[in-house]
Amino acid sequence: MHEYKLIILSPGGTEQFIARRDLYMRNGQGFALVYSITAQSTFNDLKDLREQILPVKDTDDVPVIIVGLEDERVVGKEQGQNLARQWNNCAFLDSSTKSKINVNGIFYNLVRQINRKTPVPGKARKKSSCQLL
Repeated sequence: MHEYKLIILSPGGTEQFIARRDLYMRNGQGFALVYSITAQSTFNDLKDLREQILPVKDTDDVPVIIVGLEDERVVGKEQGQNLARQWNNCAFLDSSTKSKINVNGIFYNLVRQINRKTPVPGKARKKSSCQLL
């Protein structure tokens, strides 16, 4: 069994989590960068989150998925897709926990990305642990 550290980052957050972000970023193998499609400012803040991750990981090829949380759309889907193309064609999904849309897909996608970068010998079952920030 192999354990993955998948980190969910959103632009907001309480001070206690913001202070620990570097630690989470250092230990994380894959990152779900989440924004609200009802708030353009949360989408704009994703760039800052990525800019914090890259130096900690010392590479620009980090497993990342951009996740737009659905509700009443303000941020266009095209904006998320364009940002994903700019970031080495990283993955992009719209997701809704309320409607159960693409929730599992976020984690499956990140684990697939991690496996491509660091394949695990054999076909051992994968276990992932996630932290919400």
